[in-house]
Amino acid sequence: MSALRYFKRMKIERQGDVLLLHIGDMDIWDGADLALLREGLTKLIEQDKAREIVIDMRYVKYIPSGFFGMLFDWQEKRDVWFGLTPPQPNVQRMLWFRQFFEKTDEGWYGLRKDPLDIHDVVTMPEPVLVEAEEVM
Repeated sequence: MSALRYFKRMKIERQGDVLLLHIGDMDIWDGADLALLREGLTKLIEQDKAREIVIDMRYVKYIPSGFFGMLFDWQEKRDVWFGLTPPQPNVQRMLWFRQFFEKTDEGWYGLRKDPLDIHDVVTMPEPVLVEAEEVM
């Protein structure tokens, strides 16, 4: 059984050592959503000392590219592992997504320690898209 709590409009679910962050069913994130997410993640990382966080992306069709940089920065500076639930196909096709994330055995997309070179991403074949499934 997982423990639930809330931060503003986000639901935080603990599954073992992993925190699963649900931001809601918004399909397009804007700057305000990114600021809310940054605030929530800062609390989890700095105050709660979370080191494994999965963000529910199943509804998201568009996100600002700064999202990827924000996660990568925390990974480097605070040694936090980030995963994403499978996002919509158009997010999976984004160069930034393909550069920074790889599919895990659990079915999530984990943030790479060493992102791919952008030239490798541009020349790689079209990704095999994974449909979002119900998050456990």
